[in-house]
Amino acid sequence: EVQVVESGGGSVQAGGSLRLSCTASGFTLNDFDVGWYRQVSGDECELVSVINSWENKHYAVSVKGRFTISQDKVKNIVYLQMDNLSPDDTAVYYCVADPGLYENRYVARIATPGSLGYWGQGTQVTVSS
Repeated sequence: EVQVVESGGGSVQAGGSLRLSCTASGFTLNDFDVGWYRQVSGDECELVSVINSWENKHYAVSVKGRFTISQDKVKNIVYLQMDNLSPDDTAVYYCVADPGLYENRYVARIATPGSLGYWGQGTQVTVSS
């Protein structure tokens, strides 16, 4: 069974940090481009960051300089380190594995859960002021 699982969400105060982790079963995460989306309104999610198998990285303007995406190829985990969090970062964060996500990062800037690749169930991040 193919499954993507996020962990590491929680509640923090503004200025704090969280690290999200993305793991997979039923396939090798490293064989895919892996991105993090967050829900912005209704079913719409915005692409926060994406990394490909060559470790090319892309960040949304709103998180650049504060968030860092990385992958541990041995453990088959992708991380999203989130620093200097603000209340505007409050959202459900989804990990998505898709073979063309990095190449299509601008076209896929906005997506709905399940619309491409493999999506996790999401993890809640809440930042209080």
